[in-house]
Amino acid sequence: MSGEKNSWSELRSLIREDAEAAFARDPSAGSVSDVTRFSVGFRIVRAYRRQHWLYERGHRTLALWLAKRSRMRYGAEIHPAARIGRRFTVDHGIGVVVGGTTIIGDDCLMYQGATLGMTGKHGGKRHPTLGNGVLVGAGSILLGAITVGDGAYVGAGSVVVDNVPPNTTVVGNPARVVRTHVCPLVSDMVRVTDDFGKSWVMEA
Repeated sequence: MSGEKNSWSELRSLIREDAEAAFARDPSAGSVSDVTRFSVGFRIVRAYRRQHWLYERGHRTLALWLAKRSRMRYGAEIHPAARIGRRFTVDHGIGVVVGGTTIIGDDCLMYQGATLGMTGKHGGKRHPTLGNGVLVGAGSILLGAITVGDGAYVGAGSVVVDNVPPNTTVVGNPARVVRTHVCPLVSDMVRVTDDFGKSWVMEA
């Protein structure tokens, strides 16, 4: 987790991993170099990494000032105090907002317009916590000190105000579970739930 005080060389390693992860997830990119030169989403993440590095070392004012410049330049905002794990990818990136007490695990992916915000609470933990391998779809809004479990998918345009179990897909406003990715009895099967709460098992 990048909340730890990494050295400058470790910071560069984190940024390199972010670029490689973005390349692996972007079929339109021809190389990692394409990502570092042309991907706005990667530049947003890279700017956050540097600002968080400064923030963790007591340079709060400078980090916040740089974050303001990034917001104006890229149209997205990741607070320098947020804690984000390794291989984080923001696809496109325009309109992404990540609040200051947000915690994001490793190997997570966020699409444009996603918001990890608060519900009005001041002080303490007030933004979402995402586990490892979470996908947050375009235009999704996750509010409050909720937890999204490992491997969960949040569908585009969803509004999430409650905890999300691991290895599930949630969609809608308010978001509801519509699919589980792993059947506890048969690993290559999934359980699907419709809007009326009816479930059945099918092949993955």
